[in-house]
Amino acid sequence: MGEQNGFHVMEWTLDQHRLHENPLLNSAGQAEISALSRHHELTVHSLTGDCFMQAPFWKTQGIERGALQRDFLEVVRACAAGGLTMVILPLVDNGQLESAEQEDTLVTFLQQESSLLEGEGVQVMFESDFGPSELARFIGRLDPALFGINYDIGNSAALGFNPEEEIAAYGRRILGVHVKDRALGGGTVPLGSGAADFDAVFGALQRVGYTGHYILQTARAADDDHVGVLCRYRDMTLEWLDRHEA
Repeated sequence: MGEQNGFHVMEWTLDQHRLHENPLLNSAGQAEISALSRHHELTVHSLTGDCFMQAPFWKTQGIERGALQRDFLEVVRACAAGGLTMVILPLVDNGQLESAEQEDTLVTFLQQESSLLEGEGVQVMFESDFGPSELARFIGRLDPALFGINYDIGNSAALGFNPEEEIAAYGRRILGVHVKDRALGGGTVPLGSGAADFDAVFGALQRVGYTGHYILQTARAADDDHVGVLCRYRDMTLEWLDRHEA
């Protein structure tokens, strides 16, 4: 599908359920992922760590926190072994930071593990429901060489944030972008039919010099023609990008 339809980059998603059975977390699975990637001319360079949102170590204590932190480190090592260089840590929904104590727990642990991240060549990107100034403050606590922002267009639109204000506040810390559309205060909808202002987003990203990947995290096809709808969304995204090229 990838090489036939012009898709050359994919993002892996990791859930907490049956986490350790995921092929990314063992050498045989990593070898199979690499072989399939080569065969289909695809690169898997990033991971969405939904597992961290589903079981956030910064909201636990004691033995449970230690076990979840070890899982995080295992995932980082597995990503490095599988050739992935970016891990998305979602601070939304169940992973939302609800207190200064939780934020400090998260930041302290990640700072302690900076040498591991550097050694493995893995960067951590955060998705967050913080407003622009608050997210700029948060990411300012962490080393820009290792930590950045994954900007989810649809999530920001659903929260009613102004993309130009957001990207002006922390745009140079954006390492990844999810292309998605959502209704204001609602769920994912077909691209172009929700609250996202794509022209404003792509224009602002161009102004801060963003050159990273754009991952389609779009609504599924209503008629099960998922390849067809992805190709249409790809073309829409390319049109927005072309419109705002420097």
